[in-house]
Amino acid sequence: MEYNNLQIGPEIYGELLQACVSERALITGQQVHARILKNGDFFSRNVYIETKLLIFYAKCDDSDVANRLFRRLRKQNVFAWAALIGLNCRLGFTEEALSGYCKMLENGYLPDNFVIPNALKACGALQVINYGKGIHGYVIKMGFEDCVFVSSSLIDMYGKCGVLEHSRKVFDYIPERNVVTWNSIIASYVQNGMNKEAIEVFYNMRTEGIEPTRVTIASFLSASANLLAISEGKQGQAIAVLIGLDLDNILGSSLLNFYSKIGLINEADLVFSKMIEKDEVAWNLLITSYIQHGQIESALKACHLMSLANLRFDSVTLSSILSISAITSNMKLGKEGHCYCIRKNLESDIAVTSSIIDMYAKCERIDYARRVFDFTTKRDLTIWNKLLAAYAEMGMSGEALKLFYHMQLDSVPPNLISWHSIILGFLRNGQINEAKDMFSQMKSLGFQPNFITYTTMISGLAENGYGYESILLFKQMQEENIQPNGEIIMVLLSAARNIPSLKYERAIHGYITRHGFHMSDEILKCLFDMYARSGDIS
Repeated sequence: MEYNNLQIGPEIYGELLQACVSERALITGQQVHARILKNGDFFSRNVYIETKLLIFYAKCDDSDVANRLFRRLRKQNVFAWAALIGLNCRLGFTEEALSGYCKMLENGYLPDNFVIPNALKACGALQVINYGKGIHGYVIKMGFEDCVFVSSSLIDMYGKCGVLEHSRKVFDYIPERNVVTWNSIIASYVQNGMNKEAIEVFYNMRTEGIEPTRVTIASFLSASANLLAISEGKQGQAIAVLIGLDLDNILGSSLLNFYSKIGLINEADLVFSKMIEKDEVAWNLLITSYIQHGQIESALKACHLMSLANLRFDSVTLSSILSISAITSNMKLGKEGHCYCIRKNLESDIAVTSSIIDMYAKCERIDYARRVFDFTTKRDLTIWNKLLAAYAEMGMSGEALKLFYHMQLDSVPPNLISWHSIILGFLRNGQINEAKDMFSQMKSLGFQPNFITYTTMISGLAENGYGYESILLFKQMQEENIQPNGEIIMVLLSAARNIPSLKYERAIHGYITRHGFHMSDEILKCLFDMYARSGDIS
């Protein structure tokens, strides 16, 4: 048009920029921008063109240019605010997105049904329920509650904030629900551990004739995996096949996760082999599955094949490799993983650092583990607990206790895991009185012992010849409604064996019978030995 001397107005440039937005054609859009600047202020300072340019750069995720253009706008408008808030939300700048929503209102611009979902997404990510409720009030005031996308965003926001009753109320109020709405409520239930409810809603959705998407199936498979519901998970896979969903990364990864959690590794292998494309997430799921089920050689082979596929090892992959090193005490492999982390600047990742510390500790090089810890600048509670656990496992109670006090001086308050490590360290070192003192101190500070803490204390007392006290602690565990497993029963039988009175032995036998514990060969042998020592094998 320019070559033919035809007049080009702002609308033409606007359409060109819109086309670049649709194709996310950043370079072409920049060329259009350059032409606009060349043609002078009539075009470059036109409010319509300025807004179109801002939207273009925002949609192409160029935050610097978009923010610069926004600041230069002679007259702000709803479209400009919507583009900037959407950009911040998409890039994970949730505080900036929510701040933008508030400033938009302060400047007299009313957010529409395109802005509200982004503001609600930011509220969910930040878990600021009061802001979310405020936006919900605005939605009702402006009459946006009938918009499916706004309602779905409200369900998602309440779900992420853990207020499922509000999610359900919003869902039940929607007159015509589409698949996005159903997906939001199912995902909310799964995120909050309400897996049975998620499965029930999925079946209700099917009853109402709504065809699921791969997102629906993925949430349904997660709920099935969490419940170890084999039949339901396989139904989910069958439905996906029936409606013709391709085995892409989303669906394939969900199936991998399901089969891994229920322990069907051969089925997970089959799903992986049939996936159309395999990204880092799929490979990591497969490798993790192998490790969790003790197939270390398969995990190493998968790592090698992932490398041959020219996929980059990320923090999850490296954590898996370091975990293999820890399990097999293969420090050579662990050092190679550590070096890779340094080369790829992954050593600042908390999960990777924790895995490196654990690997060196399991390879009995606690000095290397401590060196990694000392060179870590950002230490969260996970990293402190990892080194505490390493000291405890090795019975280095003195070092563990020094670290325990050091973390508090660094303003990192201990949690139940931290206390457990200190108690374990004392028990491993035979310091029973110190372990009992720490256990009492922990309870006095409001930390309620869980199953693992009780198991550690009962086992430690029994192993160090404090059988009577271990049985008393077991009674205390029962008073707090914490159910034992077969391992604890074995420990108690062993403890009772060293107590002359037959009263405790019969009490434990009675407990086993009343609570329907499986009479394994080990338990039967312990019972027989216990009665034989007391001279009562009748």
